[in-house]
Amino acid sequence: MRLCIGISFYNAGEFLDYAICSVLNQTYKNWKLLLLNDGSTDNSLDIAMKYQGDPRIEVLSDGENRGLIYRLNQLISLCESKYFVRMDADDISMLERIEKQVAYLESHQDIDVVGGAIEEIDENSESREKTITYPETHDGCYKFFARRNPHAHPAVTFRKRFFEKAECKYRPEYRQNQDTMLWVDGMKAGTRHANLKDVVLQFRFTDSLFKKRRNGWAFAKKQFNDRLMINKTLGYGMGANVFGFLMFCMLVSPPW
Repeated sequence: MRLCIGISFYNAGEFLDYAICSVLNQTYKNWKLLLLNDGSTDNSLDIAMKYQGDPRIEVLSDGENRGLIYRLNQLISLCESKYFVRMDADDISMLERIEKQVAYLESHQDIDVVGGAIEEIDENSESREKTITYPETHDGCYKFFARRNPHAHPAVTFRKRFFEKAECKYRPEYRQNQDTMLWVDGMKAGTRHANLKDVVLQFRFTDSLFKKRRNGWAFAKKQFNDRLMINKTLGYGMGANVFGFLMFCMLVSPPW
């Protein structure tokens, strides 16, 4: 069964090489990789183009910088297969990631999206000795979402029907936390979620990413208001609101 892997990239540099190689080295070989350039100004497009010789790889570039949400929705529209594999341009998929996720979806026909555990790596692709796990069952994902996202976004594989059931893609008004809103829309519409206990992705966590996640008072306030909306939409109780307020306090605290 051929599936689609989508990577949008913007000034990813040498990290893009690692990401593409991790796809080429997958134990599951029947895939098409869409590399979508979002107006990079470094050598990222040149890096992507050198893989064009592989008939399974297609590089797309319109020279514009439209942002991640626009590009993710574009990749979903271009996907013509049953499964859509999500991945960021600076992360590394474990060798058996796709094989394991496809096998899980094939044996669990009720599940619409499956993720997995992730291992954090630094700028040098060295392990930060931190592994993050997520609930394995749908009920576990629902309960977990009262406090945190139920998946590591770049580590998920969707059934294409996920977006049909949700009747939407990523919300264009969310330049950040677009994955959070997708999980809300999906769960509200009845999509079913799961995660593998295995590490499926090495997630690049840098100092700049850490600081980017603390974007000041306005961002923290919006995060809190979004959390209140999520709690109301999905029927979470007062405890989830209290936790949301504690997260607000953390976001406005100094980075240290």
